Amino acid sequence: MTTNDMLIRLRYALDIKNVDMVEIFKLGGFEISKEDVLKLLTKPKNEEEEADFYDGENHIKCTNKMLEAFLNGFIIFKRGPQQPKDGQPAGPMPVTGKESPNNMLLKKVKIALSLTSEDMLDLLYEGGVTVSKGELGAILRNPSHKNYKECGDRFARNFLKGLTIKYRG
Repeated sequence: MTTNDMLIRLRYALDIKNVDMVEIFKLGGFEISKEDVLKLLTKPKNEEEEADFYDGENHIKCTNKMLEAFLNGFIIFKRGPQQPKDGQPAGPMPVTGKESPNNMLLKKVKIALSLTSEDMLDLLYEGGVTVSKGELGAILRNPSHKNYKECGDRFARNFLKGLTIKYRG
């Protein structure tokens, strides 16, 4: 699953409007126009077209840094700006783009929507995946932790499917 697919599915699941998408990117520290958001949300008809489709004229490929900026902005959009602690600079969260996009998606959507682990397990169950609390914890860990587990595409896809079922009915 590409980062563009994640954006498309997340936008659909939570019914995020185009103007809100622009605002969320801005909150995450990434300036983008409404036209460019529409180019991010386009999808090739089949995989053979995919290589030709990323031409910048009709489509913009979403990078890991762009996705992370969007998810950081989504947290601020849903929960409001966090008060900086002593010694921390104010402003958007730093974007590293180093973490797996699937793990990043699960973690940051969990934070933005104030979901508990039980809520996450319910969403995954709704999407067709049954996992233990320990497996979910391994996915939500820091990548440098010894018990960290990378999240697969199927897992992330089913999480987004569960979100769609919960928020869109």
